[in-house]
Amino acid sequence: MGHLGPEFDKLLLFVDIDGVISLFGFPPAAPPAGTWTSVDGVPHLISAAAPGHLLALARAFDLVWCSGWEEKADEHLVPVLGLPVRPPFLTFHRPQANVHWKLAAVERHAGGRPLAWIDDAFDDSCHAWAAARRAPTLLVATDPAVGLGGDHVTRLEAFARTWRRG
Repeated sequence: MGHLGPEFDKLLLFVDIDGVISLFGFPPAAPPAGTWTSVDGVPHLISAAAPGHLLALARAFDLVWCSGWEEKADEHLVPVLGLPVRPPFLTFHRPQANVHWKLAAVERHAGGRPLAWIDDAFDDSCHAWAAARRAPTLLVATDPAVGLGGDHVTRLEAFARTWRRG
């Protein structure tokens, strides 16, 4: 296990939105607790648990939006979530064949920094990329009907503590 080093104080946490913060796939008659918001006319149920979880994670991680929402994350989510900072967002370009559409942007932003990435749609290319990275990398998968939960926060905080020691 390694120390983070002087070049940065926190690990990166790439945060997907749909399926992590904006929930879907739940039974229509039994939606989870949350706040409905409209993004370009599309309704999204923002998890009631997400604001507290993200605030807790922001103590150990530099948050980065990792979503097709791109700049819309700031416009629509920061006020709803009550975040004290505006996380940067990734911009995505045309993906390479047989590679997850977010990987190039994640790699470009992360460089050699240790990171965690929470998403509801990892594929084999994500797992192969994470295993091949020299820097510590944790992929955390969510159920899109539930999103970011306390168990995910516990796992992410333990990962951050492991890399702070050293």
